[in-house]
Amino acid sequence: MVDVFIGEGSQVPGSFRDPAGHVFELNGRLYRTVTEFGASGYEAARDAQMFQDLSEKGWLVPILKECPGGGTDRYTLEIERLQWITYPYEWSFELLKAAAVFHIDLHLYLLQRDFTLTDATAYNVQFRGVTPVFIDHLSIRPYRDGEFWSAHRQFCEQFLNPLLLRAYVGRPHNAWYRGSMEGVSVADMAAILPTRRKLSWNTLTNVVLQNRFQSGTSGDATKISIAGKKLPKQAFVGMLRQLRKWISSLVPGDKRKTVWADYSLTNTYNDAEREAKHQFVSAYVADSQPLSVIDLGCNTGEYSERALAAGARSVIGFDFDVQAIDQAYHTALKKKLSFTPLFLDARNPSPNQGWMNQERSSFSQRFRADGVLALAFEHHLAIAHNVPLVSFIEWLLSIAPTGVVEFVPKSDPTVQKMLALREDIFPDYDADNFDNLLRQQARVIRKQMVSHSGRTLFQFSQLP
Repeated sequence: MVDVFIGEGSQVPGSFRDPAGHVFELNGRLYRTVTEFGASGYEAARDAQMFQDLSEKGWLVPILKECPGGGTDRYTLEIERLQWITYPYEWSFELLKAAAVFHIDLHLYLLQRDFTLTDATAYNVQFRGVTPVFIDHLSIRPYRDGEFWSAHRQFCEQFLNPLLLRAYVGRPHNAWYRGSMEGVSVADMAAILPTRRKLSWNTLTNVVLQNRFQSGTSGDATKISIAGKKLPKQAFVGMLRQLRKWISSLVPGDKRKTVWADYSLTNTYNDAEREAKHQFVSAYVADSQPLSVIDLGCNTGEYSERALAAGARSVIGFDFDVQAIDQAYHTALKKKLSFTPLFLDARNPSPNQGWMNQERSSFSQRFRADGVLALAFEHHLAIAHNVPLVSFIEWLLSIAPTGVVEFVPKSDPTVQKMLALREDIFPDYDADNFDNLLRQQARVIRKQMVSHSGRTLFQFSQLP
């Protein structure tokens, strides 16, 4: 049986670098091989019940089954499959901060049990709602007395520096992170940090000196070599605790409100119109019964929350406004919602990238659900960025077979503001044409005008 799924399954491209084992998919199930190289570390953690204890705490995805390996593999493990796989360049500041603190907490817990982590890549953390969970069992290995934290720079570049970019420079990490895929290098961070920020002990030790060590000459490298030296575990733990305290204190440095951060409070709907929109979403969920929902333009998560209340089991939301998704994170955390808010520039969704353009999968490969909400969203693509309505509808239907989409007409104040800044080159942009185009690709189940300005909601499902 093991030889069948290893031979016939497809390897997850992002796992190819690990000599300890690789991840495979077969028939919708997820498996991890353990090679001879990784077997001793795996066995030590397994026999110490590390995997079981961490899974019971909700910190590690469970191992469902262990089987003998085939060929050069010692073991094959069936792993619980998560619903969504997300990447750090899609996370909000708050999600990234939660992941960083969690990674340190996990490491501190392991050190208490005489185990440690082999690396510090942010891609080993995923989310259930907004709760972080670790996914790489083979990163856990026995601690060697006196060892240095060899993954310190990786942690700084993939967790700390992207947070500092927003906290100290006021710029979101998302585009930068996606461009480099490995975070923000210590060289780049040291170059752009304000001078006054470099004077603090935390920044000096985690950014400035790391950059000096990395860019030093071969002679400098000899002077700072850790060969033959030891770091007492107590000092290692103290280093992690100090880093945790610092990261926990970081807040976004962009204090000025963005255009859409308070949209849920300052939009053009009156109370009755807003309630009509809520009722339409509730009726859609009750009728189509989507278990999973993607909320495009989720803002602070108001309608994601409504979809969950109406019966959806999980919602993943996307928005371009980083302050809005930070607020959505806090709402999901406070109310314990099965809702994950992520960053998305819909004009340029995450592509296939990395080694051989396969290491990190695209938005379209990872995100498909039973239902989709696209409320107060289409005009930002159609009017602001000239995306044809027919193309927008095609993309919407590629995300989910059912959903609700809101059309915002030229009579709406928001669209009027957008057109005041540019030439109106959209002669066919009206509700009737949108209705006709939608019916060419989907079945319109019902529609309802929900605002005095003519905003119209359409419930749809894919054609047979």
